[in-house]
Amino acid sequence: MAHRLVTERLVLRGWAAGDAEAALDAYGDAEVARWLSPAMDKVGDLPAMRLLLQQWVAEDERMMTPAGRWAVELRDSGQVIGGATLLPLPPDEEFEMGWQLQAREWGHGYAAESGLALARWAFEQGIEQVVALVRPTNTRAAATVRRIGMEWVGETKKYHGLRLQEFRLRPGDLTAPPRL
Repeated sequence: MAHRLVTERLVLRGWAAGDAEAALDAYGDAEVARWLSPAMDKVGDLPAMRLLLQQWVAEDERMMTPAGRWAVELRDSGQVIGGATLLPLPPDEEFEMGWQLQAREWGHGYAAESGLALARWAFEQGIEQVVALVRPTNTRAAATVRRIGMEWVGETKKYHGLRLQEFRLRPGDLTAPPRL
């Protein structure tokens, strides 16, 4: 089960059935879904979103710490604004972090804040590095991973059957103050 992570402005917590409508605002938006890797079609409607959340909750129960899927909510209001993931990345047993926020929440630094929370959580659990995979034309995500302090590794076709930009972050990279 996803461990609860709290930042200055956000709470990352496990998904719940009542989150379906807010989740659909992110995963049902073609502008959000087009950037996801692995590739994922936008979720079509509320029943499909409920089913997907049920699947994610069940998967979280079987995952080894620190892996998980989190709902991202605003700390002061409790409003769910999207999701964040830290998932095993075969074949190398690395961990890939990502975030999927409602488009209206872009540009506020929430992706970087949630990414740093996931990285710190992973490092506290003994993970040596986390990676982020970014589609080559996703300039917003590339800027976000750089703000977090991630280092560009190169372009790869190794993951998800897609051509992606790979970035990595190690515990020592967090010694400098975050550039949010």
